[in-house]
Amino acid sequence: MFRSALTHVMIFLASAFAASGPAASRQIDGPVLAHLVKVVDGDTVLVEAMPWPDHKVSTYVRLRGIDAPELKSKCPTFRKAALRAKEELIDLVNGQGIVSLTAISGDKYFGRVVADLTLRGGISPAQHLLDAGLVEPYQGRSKSKRLCPDD
Repeated sequence: MFRSALTHVMIFLASAFAASGPAASRQIDGPVLAHLVKVVDGDTVLVEAMPWPDHKVSTYVRLRGIDAPELKSKCPTFRKAALRAKEELIDLVNGQGIVSLTAISGDKYFGRVVADLTLRGGISPAQHLLDAGLVEPYQGRSKSKRLCPDD
């Protein structure tokens, strides 16, 4: 079932890219409405996107512009910070149901997209997490290695 959904996402992205020409082939402007399924970590959610009437596509969405600490970090301090970011994101999106995805593009990891996610009332979870100091700005380049403060 996951492969089928992933295939639908890839077909959707390919058709959208082909229709919009070479200059716009890196991004779908949106908005694409999506049902929020779950928060994976402090910068990734699982959604059921609704790109066409009566069609749903499950995909992971990396929130554009932020990088949360990793839940699987070897560093206890980073794991604790990752859990705080995830919990804050869960609290923020709790009860939202439908969200909006814009500026949708491929991610460096297959099976995930990068997008701006907007909640009802125009709230940006990425900006909220940045303002709360729970995540760092991230523009898709390599991340600098940080030393664990516990070492």
